[in-house]
Amino acid sequence: MLFISWQALEYKTYEKRDVVLDVLSMEEVVEEEIPLLSLNTPPPPPPPAAVVTEQIKVVEDLIEVEETVIESTEISQEDVVEERIVSVSDVEVAEVDEYVEVPFAIIEDVPVFPGCEGVKKSQRRACFQKMIMQHVSKNFEYPQLALDMGISGRVFVIFTIEKDGSIKKIKTRGPDKVLEKEAHRIVSILPRMTPGKQRGEPVRVPFSLPINFKMK
Repeated sequence: MLFISWQALEYKTYEKRDVVLDVLSMEEVVEEEIPLLSLNTPPPPPPPAAVVTEQIKVVEDLIEVEETVIESTEISQEDVVEERIVSVSDVEVAEVDEYVEVPFAIIEDVPVFPGCEGVKKSQRRACFQKMIMQHVSKNFEYPQLALDMGISGRVFVIFTIEKDGSIKKIKTRGPDKVLEKEAHRIVSILPRMTPGKQRGEPVRVPFSLPINFKMK
């Protein structure tokens, strides 16, 4: 009994369990059978091109169209002969007062500055220039604003001595508007002169005069 009891105590039992392993399933790859073509077998011919059949339908004219006649615009020799020939006496020539300007350097009779009337004709050009410079020196005033700002330089003045001896069309060009204004003032007070003449007729004479503004 003692042996049976010991065997009963020593007897061990184990629990039976089912073991499941993970299974990786893959889809079956179906291999496509590619037919092998023989090298000597020619390729199949291309399909025939589509044929387009164009049908031309002739429509009869129901409306009569008048033909347009284009007349030539060219003048024939016969037409020229038939035209009336205009004589010179039929043309009226209007007298036009041309705006003639003769430069001071080439004019025949230079303008006469007041005080140069008794000078020989050959010396009037030099007398004119001398009297112009005297006029500038006598009436010259350095602008105070230009002195304060230290502005100096040369101003070129161009003016025209008209047919009546007056001074017109004064234009100035210089380093500053202040100096240009003073140069314009000096020329604008020039006296009326005897106009210059070309072939005995009074003409307009342009003249250029440089005026220097220099501080001492």
